[in-house]
Amino acid sequence: MSTDLTRYDATELAELIRKGEVSSVEVVRAHLDRIAAVDGKTNAIVTIAGGALEAARAADAQQAAGAETGPLHGVPFTVKDGYDTAGVLTQRGSPIFAGRVPDTDATVVARMKRAGGILLAKTNLPEFSYWIESENLLSGATNNPYDLNRSSGGSSGGESAAIAAGLSPIGIGSDLSISVRGPAADTGIVALKPTHGRIPMTGFWPREPRRDWHAGPMARTIRDLALAYPLLAGPDGADGFSVLPPEYDTGLGTSPSRPVRVGWLVDSGLGPVDPEVAATVQKAAAALQEAGVQVDAVDIPALKRDNPLDLWSRQHIMEMKPPVREVTAGHEDQMFTPSKTMLSTPDTPIAEYVDAEQGVERLRDGFADYFQRYDALLLPVTTIPAHEHRLAQITLDGKTVSAFHVSSTTVPFSVTGLPALAMRFGTTRDGMPIGVQLAASWYAESTILYLASLLESLSPVRGVFPSL
Repeated sequence: MSTDLTRYDATELAELIRKGEVSSVEVVRAHLDRIAAVDGKTNAIVTIAGGALEAARAADAQQAAGAETGPLHGVPFTVKDGYDTAGVLTQRGSPIFAGRVPDTDATVVARMKRAGGILLAKTNLPEFSYWIESENLLSGATNNPYDLNRSSGGSSGGESAAIAAGLSPIGIGSDLSISVRGPAADTGIVALKPTHGRIPMTGFWPREPRRDWHAGPMARTIRDLALAYPLLAGPDGADGFSVLPPEYDTGLGTSPSRPVRVGWLVDSGLGPVDPEVAATVQKAAAALQEAGVQVDAVDIPALKRDNPLDLWSRQHIMEMKPPVREVTAGHEDQMFTPSKTMLSTPDTPIAEYVDAEQGVERLRDGFADYFQRYDALLLPVTTIPAHEHRLAQITLDGKTVSAFHVSSTTVPFSVTGLPALAMRFGTTRDGMPIGVQLAASWYAESTILYLASLLESLSPVRGVFPSL
């Protein structure tokens, strides 16, 4: 067994603790030591949760006494700082909330603890979880562990960097348009954005726009996502979008009774894509086909009729402005640039807002039609690999587009609420991770977890760590 416990995933750490081969104290201390040694470079961690070692000692005592334990017993986890953590700073990436300490845990935090997990730290994010890069006036920018001059993504970029760098084995992020999947692709880890409402958002701020916020697990292996997802899913009696029991699933399960059908695409109206990203998606499609999966190049007309990023922009700007305007009133000098830009953007006229609503309905219809013929869709996570800090524009195929274009391939599943998963399957010429994305029909998380596990076994980049 390797002596570097920060290289193990959460599933293996839980098993080692359960067997008594390592103690929770050893595991927690190893990760705290790793944070002390490395986070000066990545700036992924914003707050160390006090009491982690004490909780680990208690977990070891429970283990020694033969008490019943949960599936994550004694395993440390981290949480994006948009989620409330009882007795631990939750500052939301803003000086306006500096020093804020909640009294209660967000539902996802409480559920991780109930499963035996030990809160280790809170991770960095953009102000109010609103941007494609994790930077703010309170704690600065998070750096990509593979190249400190590049971004680790947003808005769960602190979480992705922490997991990729071995500061944490598993964590929880949030996703508005790209925010667990993009950071996962940028840093070479895995992340699941479940069907909208599957995991309650209670204890996260801002809740608006409620139609688009998702909570999701982030880790280094697909089996860790499969472990965490059912622990987090299901109603909590507070989030009105979370209504179905955790065991509800419309997917294929782990042993499909018929050939799995996967369509793949690179463009299909979503705009230009980096050639290395496109090639990686094609390689993943070929790998699945060689493994016996029915794989076809596909076209989804609904993506050409309505641009998902345009629909999302017209919708969310009107829904996110009110809560941000309320909390920043009188504190405008403490706001970071993306928040200022969002508030200064002209309001969407009501006719355009309604048209965007109808456009999202057309997208849902288009995906409903597609998933009558296919079990999953394979496509890029982001349109480019991890980019330099404070990117303003992207030029691809001679076209210059805004930085938000990185989310063109993730937004379709945010506005429609479809489950989607990001995982690494390639590497750029200069050593940066390249991810691929798998999406499935509503409540079919088991389908993409099954396919992702298969793809992970075929991946040319399994078990790669950044050299920090």
